Amino acid sequence: MIEILKAVTFLLGFQLLGTTAVMGMGLPIPGPVAGLLFMIGWLGLNAPKPKLLKETAQALIAHLSLLFVPAAVGIVQHLDRLAYEGKILLAAVVVSTILALIVGALTFVMMVRLTGTPPEGQELRS
Repeated sequence: MIEILKAVTFLLGFQLLGTTAVMGMGLPIPGPVAGLLFMIGWLGLNAPKPKLLKETAQALIAHLSLLFVPAAVGIVQHLDRLAYEGKILLAAVVVSTILALIVGALTFVMMVRLTGTPPEGQELRS
């Protein structure tokens, strides 16, 4: 039980560090993302880490859907605003999805041409 508390404290400590750094420096990124970057750096240094960190992180990921409940409640609370701005939001989601697919496809084609290795079962065209 103590090891699990150490692992949770480790994770929450890096989240706090990231949030503190972002708020202190006025950075335009979420604090937990900065904390994750700090934690990746820490783990990359082969620094000491709690024994049950992997198991604790996997347990949190397994229950990740619970973290979406507050977002769903927020959506329900703002249904009137969603009705008013829904078409704009839908258009933004559709356009950004299409653009992401196009950029991903172009990146794939560019990497195939740069490396000269076509996908398995296909020949490289000139």
